[in-house]
Amino acid sequence: MQRNEPHPGPLVLFDGVCNLCNAWVQWLIERDPEGRLRFASLQSDAARAVLSEAGVDDPAALPDSIALVDETGVHVRSAAALRIAGRLGFPYSLGRAALFVPRPIRDAVYRLIARNRYRWFGRREACMRPTPELAGRFLDANEPERVVPRHPDPSPRDPGDPPAASRPSPGARCSASRDGSIT
Repeated sequence: MQRNEPHPGPLVLFDGVCNLCNAWVQWLIERDPEGRLRFASLQSDAARAVLSEAGVDDPAALPDSIALVDETGVHVRSAAALRIAGRLGFPYSLGRAALFVPRPIRDAVYRLIARNRYRWFGRREACMRPTPELAGRFLDANEPERVVPRHPDPSPRDPGDPPAASRPSPGARCSASRDGSIT
């Protein structure tokens, strides 16, 4: 497997076929011109390798929307979203104050959005792939093209996660867009 050399800094793992997740990654890139954040789709070999190095034995057990891997560990759901926003500087860093809201309340809102994200925003048949200018920020930019099958099991992993039938199967890999764009 050939992948971009990792550099210091937090890694945002995202559902590569989720339109909402892809739009959010593009929003983050626009607001992080210094390139502090790195990215990889949760379906990639690069994400599995990083999660394994971080001590996550079963990456499929994580929520399948976003996760953050940083110097303090692996963060999921609302904690990941708020910690990522906090890395963007003012005014977005003010969102970290929401970490004081009890996690069950924050995660209930997060789960509502995650559960409905494909229905509300749609899904792609192929993962977002970066432009050549952004490829250095994506750990999975050099992975080969692969199809993302839908998971046959209709039961959710977590009461707040979308049904398995609507998400990529654990271990599935994303395919590159033909033009190399991130849109």
